[in-house]
Amino acid sequence: MSQPVDVGFSPQVPGGQYPPPGQYPPPGQQYPPPGQYPPPGQQYPQPGQYPQPGQYPPPGQYPPPGQYPPPGQQYPQPGQQGYGGPYGPPPNQYGQQPPAPYGQPPPAQYGQVPQQQGGQAWMPLPTVSNCPPGLEYLTQLDQLLVKQQVELLEAFTGFETSNKYKVKNSMGQQLYFAAEDTDCCTRNCCGPMRPFDIKILDTSQNEVIHLNRPLRCSSCWFPCCLQTLEVTSPPGTVIGTVKQEWSLCAPKYTIRNASDDVVLKIEGPFCTYSMCGDVEFQVLSADGDVQVGKISKQWSGLAKEAFTDSDNFGVTFPLDLDVKMKATLLGAVFLIDFMFFEKQGNKEGDGIGMLG
Repeated sequence: MSQPVDVGFSPQVPGGQYPPPGQYPPPGQQYPPPGQYPPPGQQYPQPGQYPQPGQYPPPGQYPPPGQYPPPGQQYPQPGQQGYGGPYGPPPNQYGQQPPAPYGQPPPAQYGQVPQQQGGQAWMPLPTVSNCPPGLEYLTQLDQLLVKQQVELLEAFTGFETSNKYKVKNSMGQQLYFAAEDTDCCTRNCCGPMRPFDIKILDTSQNEVIHLNRPLRCSSCWFPCCLQTLEVTSPPGTVIGTVKQEWSLCAPKYTIRNASDDVVLKIEGPFCTYSMCGDVEFQVLSADGDVQVGKISKQWSGLAKEAFTDSDNFGVTFPLDLDVKMKATLLGAVFLIDFMFFEKQGNKEGDGIGMLG
């Protein structure tokens, strides 16, 4: 029998070579286009392991290498709670988010996300019963920061404008916004001695505390007509008053409740010059024997102290103090600011004791 003769050519097939025996596609199935074969050594998926139609991720949403689910774990369904996206990383046990990397703050919990207004973080409002509306913030605090805003018109022209303040906690989260409500004539004619109404607003722009200071003399030579400040919360309901006590040297005040009972006392220093640094007013118990807190006027720099009357204050008090007395102490900060640290025409008005 004759041997096969090499005719000098080979049949042309996709890829240039015939597939090994047993690896032909089933009848009716086309060969993949050139360039789409799996790399050498990588086998086709076994029958039954192809994803079902409709389960492929949309284009551009394939997870990066190394983030595929382990074998036997299904892809999360779109909208499933606990995932950052349709195919985000799975949550840990009990559906919680994985812990934040070291050095980064943990994700905020429900009810603890500070509100944002104009880039300013506001303290979340706690839920407290039997408390005047808007004073719930004070139940969890033992100190407050009061920062007066700088008025450029007043700094350059000496024209007295209404004072505005921000009240914050020790973490810098804002609690209230306070604004003076007086007319132009009163501010520029009476200066620091002017009567005023200050509205203290919460994050929803609701007035939660109202302060009223009537027109009275501020000199030690008039002991029958000393300074007072009435605190109402909600506006119209008196919760406390701040009353100046007659003193020739160091300033003195009493913090009284709605029944006019003395709850706390305040004693200031003999020298109230803020150019010397922080000026501290001691908050004492009702009998005046124990210091329970303080109101401090904080040094804010030479330029700011010399050319503006924008002041920073800090006030501390016992954590378990009645929330109404905390609000009254906050009102005492504004009265002290006007009496000792408010300037008229950018002129320093500090003095020695009550003689200034």
